[in-house]
Amino acid sequence: MTEPLIYELSAAGRRGALLPAIDVPETALPAELLRDDLDLPEVSEMQVIRHFVKLSQMNHAIDKGFYPLGSCTMKYNPKFNEDMARLPGFALLHPLQDQDSVQGALALMYTLQTWLAEISGFKAVSLAPAAGAQGEFSGILMIRKYHQERGDTKRTKILVPNSAHGTNPATVTMAGFQAVELPSDANGDVDLAALRAACDDTVAGMMITVPSTLGLFEGHILDVIRAVHDCGGLMYMDGANMNALMGIVKPGELGFDVMHYNLHKTFSTPHGGGGPGSGPVAVGDKLKPYLPGPVVEIVEPASDEDDAPLYGLRMPEKSIGRMKAFYGNFGMHVRAYAYIRIHGADGLYNVSRHAVLNANYLRVKLRDTYRVPYDRICAHEFVVEGHFPDVENVHALDISKRLIDFGVHPPTNYFPLIVPEALMIEPTETEDKATLDNFVEVMKTIAAEAREHPDRLRSAPHTTPVSRLDEVRAAKQLVLCCRPIPEWAE
Repeated sequence: MTEPLIYELSAAGRRGALLPAIDVPETALPAELLRDDLDLPEVSEMQVIRHFVKLSQMNHAIDKGFYPLGSCTMKYNPKFNEDMARLPGFALLHPLQDQDSVQGALALMYTLQTWLAEISGFKAVSLAPAAGAQGEFSGILMIRKYHQERGDTKRTKILVPNSAHGTNPATVTMAGFQAVELPSDANGDVDLAALRAACDDTVAGMMITVPSTLGLFEGHILDVIRAVHDCGGLMYMDGANMNALMGIVKPGELGFDVMHYNLHKTFSTPHGGGGPGSGPVAVGDKLKPYLPGPVVEIVEPASDEDDAPLYGLRMPEKSIGRMKAFYGNFGMHVRAYAYIRIHGADGLYNVSRHAVLNANYLRVKLRDTYRVPYDRICAHEFVVEGHFPDVENVHALDISKRLIDFGVHPPTNYFPLIVPEALMIEPTETEDKATLDNFVEVMKTIAAEAREHPDRLRSAPHTTPVSRLDEVRAAKQLVLCCRPIPEWAE
């Protein structure tokens, strides 16, 4: 029996909420914004609660099951972090308050800046960018301004490996540069010969994802950095995959000039539903004056050990400016601060160690069933080919849809593009061996089904409220309300 939609439950006179009596003077509303009626369902509080709870139960989430979404680090988010972000002293602040009244928040931001700089080996950090993509954009804008201030305007190109995150070429283009794609070699690393051939006095820099979207740590990263620096370019590291590097590698000490963090990936707040994100940028001495602002600084040192310093906000000397209103996504800063404070240096090291261990465990367990194109020790994720040479018309999408029937969220599909029928798998460090073993058995079961019952994959999922959708049509003909489904969408 089909569950009734909330509009079908509507009955005149039902109320889900009672508003208190007005205790302020009434104000006339603008006539042009008023309407005679508003076609909303009239339902009780219980009906509203049940409707939205049922909707929430239809969604998969890390709190319900395994979520190995490669390159997105959908790991478990400790509830303690949420409690900290909801403390009234943090949650009820307003960004326009006097700085004297928000010293606790500024102290947290200053400490987080310091910790992120230490973890990455850079000199300074700005928390301002509101997402990873904004962090990328900030980094490339800083590189552009660095060259412009030196009068080196002929540098119009940014080198981007074909194993980089998909946002990297878009960032380069938005910043006014030309993206030059570099091929990978047989091991999945940047082709050094192609890199050296591309390095000339028109290169402003290089964007490289470390570890790459293949889940690989660049085998000759020092050679890559040296080649770009030798031609006068700067090195940008996409730090979205720092989940694999904490306590193990400091990008600033490798020679990178700038990188961004994804706080919402590395520091435990998976970005469901498009947000919230946070993309702080870390820089070395060359780019420190160009950081987006404002940044938090100590404006008056503590007078003695019992006093706290006075913190304030400042725009860096040659800042590229603001990336958003105010000071970044503060709630994400609180969550990241709590995560780092709880783990400490040893804990963060173990986070990365177990993320890498879990990924390699799955890689080895699955490589006899699914082809692993770059079958070497990986970082936090790895890529398999989601098809079989002896089976026709079974694709990565079919495998992913069938995974849903087993209570597992699909991994990233069809990316990176350099792997045919790619499935990018990231188990994260928060999953135990039993969960990983179950995933291995499910993947092997699906591989057997592909040969014995391929239609079972092609028609999956079978256990969800709706089965396979025409995703292209759904994107073009959106149904954004909870009314009965129109005929064309059935």
